[in-house]
Amino acid sequence: MALRVKDQVLPLATVFSLVSLALVFGAVLGVVPASLLPQAPAVVAAVPHLNAVISLVAIPAIVVGWRAIRNGEIRRHRAAMLTAAVLFAAFLVLYLWKVVLEGPAAFPGAETVYQFVYLPVLAIHILLAVVCVPLLYYVLLIGLTHDVAEIPRTNHLRIGRVAAALWLVSFVLGVVVYAMLYLVY
Repeated sequence: MALRVKDQVLPLATVFSLVSLALVFGAVLGVVPASLLPQAPAVVAAVPHLNAVISLVAIPAIVVGWRAIRNGEIRRHRAAMLTAAVLFAAFLVLYLWKVVLEGPAAFPGAETVYQFVYLPVLAIHILLAVVCVPLLYYVLLIGLTHDVAEIPRTNHLRIGRVAAALWLVSFVLGVVVYAMLYLVY
């Protein structure tokens, strides 16, 4: 009996999530050796700014996708959400590359701002991003493997609402973090 992807969405989403989060935590904790990655200092220096642009494009993509599905525009919803997913993947690859090569960015502002504003915003951003990963894999796999008529009989709608909301807030907070690191101070 052949296993079909559409029948294995939850296990696949779990495996993809574990691998993705292992890569993220491995990069952040310094487990991934920098020698494995290409060295391009000028490009790496531009990553935070590229990722800010990616985030600023992903935010309206998520909103467009959300509005499209509320209006019954399935193709537009799919295109917008796939666009946001590709942008998220690009963001993550660039971010991890930078973190492996240079480590996380240090906060340049005052200690009180760091403790009472920056860290809470960063913590919520990171928490939402981590929570979003399995939810996004799950809804993406359902959306990509099921016919449109089958989707209402899945958890895609229920989980998708939560995933999109958390994803949107995470991207917005990411832009706030960027602003505090590179624009305000």
